[in-house]
Amino acid sequence: MDTPKISKLLRLMKLLTGNVSRTIDSLAEELGVTTRTVYRYIDTIREAGFVVNKLYGNVYAMGKVARGLTDFKKLIYFTDEEAYLAARMIEGIDNNNALKRDLQRKLASVYDCTSIANYIDNPANAANIEALSEAMKNKVQVVLRGYESAHSDETRDRVVEPFSFTANMIDVWAYDVEKGDSRMFKVMRIHSVEATETPWAFEDKHEVKKPDVFRMTGSPVEKVVLQLNTRAKSLLLEEYPLAERDLHREDGKWVLRTTVKALEGVGRFVIGLAADVKVVEGKKLVGYVRKYDKKWVQKI
Repeated sequence: MDTPKISKLLRLMKLLTGNVSRTIDSLAEELGVTTRTVYRYIDTIREAGFVVNKLYGNVYAMGKVARGLTDFKKLIYFTDEEAYLAARMIEGIDNNNALKRDLQRKLASVYDCTSIANYIDNPANAANIEALSEAMKNKVQVVLRGYESAHSDETRDRVVEPFSFTANMIDVWAYDVEKGDSRMFKVMRIHSVEATETPWAFEDKHEVKKPDVFRMTGSPVEKVVLQLNTRAKSLLLEEYPLAERDLHREDGKWVLRTTVKALEGVGRFVIGLAADVKVVEGKKLVGYVRKYDKKWVQKI
């Protein structure tokens, strides 16, 4: 679970323990989320072993912690995505570190086979991360064998100079020798990593680029302006917390003014909420949406 969601969960618990009775609608407004999300947060709090009582109507309040709570799995829960992320982070720890196996053993003993136990002994991921780390240390180029690109929808080898991992070890920043640019590659899309003896030749061009609010990286594509209703605004902030910095209230409506670095991220958001979002500015974005509609939606 990411930090913004944890923060909102804690805020919700604080609101529910106050002396003032709060309705689901008022809680949603206070947290800046949908009522559906509030109910989901309440379920999460209950799964953690806390009591949330429905007083009357849609008014809720915190109760006392349930007695006899002995199942540790109810106190901490990892979704498959969270378990995968945690496992990948552990895989990045040096194999000589004694804590690595202890962490893997303890987590595997707590979680079922549908969660973290599925990922802690993935040799392919561990080997790729280790090979990339070694290449960074030695400052040599590597070949990403069988890299599956989501942009071009093709699988082929890439010669790159890896120089940095993202904090969660999900992605690796590397200079693409063929493209002549620093790019972010998904580790899970790499079939294997083959080290070479060729030293870095473009270190001065290694650059960790800041993603746009939709988590896309690259060079700026265009400035877009989106008009959102309350539902779209809430879903935007839940999925993309960084969007808050570019979101403003204008003439009684929510407006997002931002520069995107790829059309896929913002495009998927607009397409998924077509009835709730209006593209005020962004010719390339409009073209992307229309092309997508013609290619895929109209075939349904």
